[in-house]
Amino acid sequence: ILFAIHRVDINNDKKIGAKEMQRWIMEKTDEHFQEAMEENKMHFRAVDPDGDGHVSWDEYKIKFLASKGFNEKEIAEKIKNNEELKIDEETQEVLDNLKDRWYQADNPPPDLLLNEEEFLSFLHPEHSRGMLKFMVKEIIRDLDQDGDKKLTLSEFISLPVGTVENQQAQDIDDDWVKDRRKEFEEVIDANHDGIVTMEELEEYMDPMNEYNALNEAKQMIAVADENQNHHLELEEILKYSEYFTGSKLMDYARNVHEEF
Repeated sequence: ILFAIHRVDINNDKKIGAKEMQRWIMEKTDEHFQEAMEENKMHFRAVDPDGDGHVSWDEYKIKFLASKGFNEKEIAEKIKNNEELKIDEETQEVLDNLKDRWYQADNPPPDLLLNEEEFLSFLHPEHSRGMLKFMVKEIIRDLDQDGDKKLTLSEFISLPVGTVENQQAQDIDDDWVKDRRKEFEEVIDANHDGIVTMEELEEYMDPMNEYNALNEAKQMIAVADENQNHHLELEEILKYSEYFTGSKLMDYARNVHEEF
């Protein structure tokens, strides 16, 4: 932690300001993108056994099911012969969601074959504008209760951490709701009208957006800035370290490409 703080604190004044935090967020985002590119090359080779530079949905489906413990040869044979696959409901639901993303990553003209660039959009949707829009639609679909394609505060905080079984669990849920309320009101709802539109959500979710990175930096500082000096000292960072990985939407963005 001390090493990381030293790298963020560019002017060595023993505290971290919004611009320093923004720079760190952008730097880590770029690192993640470079890692994603390398990971994509490896995964693409794994699902393109014939090496023709394109991956079909069936090729990916076979490798995906094999990674889940299914017999690869049996699955491949059944798919080749259009035989029914005996797949549990949970795995089938994941496959359906993956196929939706596959369609989204398939650039015009659509051929259901993904090249390496398209496969990157599929595997790492957070680095694709088209897939970013798709991710936003997925979040709206999951949280939008009245079907107006927008989120109210109550809709945004409607997904609890877990089942409340005791007072300790209730306290955790209460803290989660408080953090998400602050996130909604101060960061995502850009015009502060009490409604988050798809455009506002897309702006917030875009990991390569400098404005978003600055907003995220200010939010992180505001939550932990106990002495209200608009900077973070070491003690504040250590005390609130768990908060910095607790953002609901950032967790969504990190997890959405981990099914493979």
